[in-house]
Amino acid sequence: MNTSLRRVESPIGRIELTGDGAAVTSLTIERQGHLPLEEQQEHSDAVLERAAEQLDEYFAGTRTDFDLPLSLGGTEFQRAVWEQLSALGFGEVSSYGEIGRATGRPTAGRAVGGAIGANPVPIIVPCHRVLASNNRVTGYSAGNGIPTKIWLLEHEGIEARP
Repeated sequence: MNTSLRRVESPIGRIELTGDGAAVTSLTIERQGHLPLEEQQEHSDAVLERAAEQLDEYFAGTRTDFDLPLSLGGTEFQRAVWEQLSALGFGEVSSYGEIGRATGRPTAGRAVGGAIGANPVPIIVPCHRVLASNNRVTGYSAGNGIPTKIWLLEHEGIEARP
């Protein structure tokens, strides 16, 4: 159960972080001006303060990776996909097919896309770094969708094609 809540401002909109006191459990980018827990009071903890600081550094261009404890639910397959995403470095991209092959499911492009879309901590686990095999941006479930993904890619120096 989430016990902590922290919000941060960012160039892509407000971000809402939740945690359980020991780890970050979710990151949500506002969509059309709204956050899921915006009616609740913030009550941060040391882990969420570190996460907020690292996000500020990322958006300022001084941080290229995150060093935070995460507590992510999900199925075994989802966790395998998220592990592959976590291995992508700043400015690197992969394709849905490459992620599928790396998880032992080379023909599971749609399932990979579903697992990526279910990522509870976008940006920290960099699902924005996955493109279609033709290097096109095909979708993004966080924030305001494709424009948010394109902003994140360009922030990392990755040329993105919608």
